[in-house]
Amino acid sequence: MSDSAQAEAQPTILYDVADGIATVTFNRPEARNAFTFEMYERLVEICETVNADGSIRAMILTGAGGRAFAAGTDIAQFRAFSTPEDALGYEARIDRVLGALETCRAPTIAAIAGACTGGGAAIAGCCDLRIAASNSKFGFPIARTLGNCLSMSNYARFAELLGTARLKELIFTARLFEAKEALAIGLVSEVVAEPADLMPRAQELARLVAGHAPLTLQATKQALRRLRPAIPRDEGDRLILMCYMSDDFKEGMNAFLEKRAPLFSGLHP
Repeated sequence: MSDSAQAEAQPTILYDVADGIATVTFNRPEARNAFTFEMYERLVEICETVNADGSIRAMILTGAGGRAFAAGTDIAQFRAFSTPEDALGYEARIDRVLGALETCRAPTIAAIAGACTGGGAAIAGCCDLRIAASNSKFGFPIARTLGNCLSMSNYARFAELLGTARLKELIFTARLFEAKEALAIGLVSEVVAEPADLMPRAQELARLVAGHAPLTLQATKQALRRLRPAIPRDEGDRLILMCYMSDDFKEGMNAFLEKRAPLFSGLHP
């Protein structure tokens, strides 16, 4: 069996439970663990499984291979986009997936090595705790890649996590934050020296959290989430369509797949 065929035969998300701790591993290392739509749906299923199993006291999310936590959505998933419904449906899907992760009953820990970008950064941002290896890089480089935008819910999540000034810097410069900078601004709570040290430390942290009063942790998660202003579901739809239906989005996608720099015009429907 070829390496590519063997990769296709493996589950794209691995799920395991041991001693009350669930481990979710994004398992497309050949694609830097970029998410397909099926992977997003599988993550929702896992959250539902954890919610139904009171014996699970913590959940770790990580990426296989050590080179990436998750490098966003697989760009190939966008090739079929042609209608406003495609764009709005995609962002609604992402909001639903992230909502399922945020409301997961068990405390969640993102164990991050390598690239943590786009949708991967959004997933990590929805986790309760984040620790990183020293090779980690974080960001939403959409201003220099696809020319799309975040949903209003994601803008709210990351404005809350980073502050609006830092979020603007992250998106406007399209640069990636190194692990030390992520630690300094509170995006992660800890940095370990080597990727090999990451999972042992994540497991140690999960055991610590799993030993604490579960209702206290659940109440804290729910209380902090309720403090965030509610955003109407259709708020921001015009902004999503302005970006996703533009020639710039098509140019960004084609340029990414062709491995060249995009030429953005700034024109929109």
